[in-house]
Amino acid sequence: MILSSKVVNQFKPIIFLLLIAPSIFWIVRLTQGNLGVNPIDKLMDELGQMALRLIILTLIISSLSKFKLLRALQNIRRMIGLIAFYYVISHFLTYIVLDHFFNWNFIVKDIIKRPFITLGFINFILLLPLVFTSTNAMVKKLTFKIWKKLHSLIYIIAPLAALHCYLLTKADKIEPLIYLGIILLLLLWRFYFKIINFFFNIL
Repeated sequence: MILSSKVVNQFKPIIFLLLIAPSIFWIVRLTQGNLGVNPIDKLMDELGQMALRLIILTLIISSLSKFKLLRALQNIRRMIGLIAFYYVISHFLTYIVLDHFFNWNFIVKDIIKRPFITLGFINFILLLPLVFTSTNAMVKKLTFKIWKKLHSLIYIIAPLAALHCYLLTKADKIEPLIYLGIILLLLLWRFYFKIINFFFNIL
């Protein structure tokens, strides 16, 4: 049975609400003082990890949508990607506003001195062109071929985000290693399909 676009589109609002809800939950807990000993760090960690999970989810959808039965999943990929950026910008603003109160001198030094902050900042910059070109109008303006090449940046962003997560994790590094493993498998899957398509085109 082929998953139809109509069914996927019907579930879009529910998926949107389910993915946004955690951020509201964490902010409410922050205002109530229920985010532990270091609430700002906890909020940053939760927002950042959610962003990474959603980036991985977009890669999974990209891989699954290569199959005809699941091609309709493409209809929610853009939305999930934008929600991922919502979590990235929330993570970034928490760092700038709540953690360092717009202390730009310290923030710049932090970005330069600490590798995981550097990676996070690079990832944020790399994500911006993807967000600004996420509309149908921009696809037409750039042409699909150029747009597709530009959005291939996600395959650089994803492992860098996982590495950022790994470096900032002080104790149990199993979770970031799982993220890295999943991303590696997805990259290998993408490479496999490219090889297959290459040989089919030759033949």
